[in-house]
Amino acid sequence: MKIKFTVYGNPKGLKRHRDRKFGGKFDPSAGDKADFLAMAMQHKPDKPFPVDCPISLGVIAYFKRPGKHFYTGKRKDVMREDAADYYTNTPDGDNVLKFIGDALEGIFWENDKSIAHHDIWELYCNDNTPRIEVTIRTLI
Repeated sequence: MKIKFTVYGNPKGLKRHRDRKFGGKFDPSAGDKADFLAMAMQHKPDKPFPVDCPISLGVIAYFKRPGKHFYTGKRKDVMREDAADYYTNTPDGDNVLKFIGDALEGIFWENDKSIAHHDIWELYCNDNTPRIEVTIRTLI
C-alpha cells in the first residue's frame, strides 16, 4: 500500500518537551502537529497501520529561499547563480521526521516505532511554495 500527499506551509521540526513550572510536561509542538494532521487527514488510511507492519516514510521538505539567494535592485526577482539548492539550516532533517512521525501517530500508524525506513530531502523551493511531500509505503 502506498499513500502520497503534500502539506503546504513551512516545514516544522519537533520541539523538545518542556517542564511546567509546577510539574508535568508541555509539548510546544502540539499546535503545529494538530495543524499538520488536519491538512493530512483527507489521505488517512481506513485504519492505522499496526505496529507489526513495517513502513517506509519518505519526506521531501521544501523551504522558502532567503533574500540573499536573489539579486537586488532591478534584478531582485532573479536568483543568483551561487544560490544553494540544499537546505542546511534549522530545523534539521531528523527533527522534521520526528515531527511527522508524532503528528501522524494514531491516525496513519498505531505507533511511530513501526517506521522501519525513512528518507528525507531538505531543499529550497524554486516556486516559492514551501511544503512537505510525504510518501508512506508498507514494506510487507
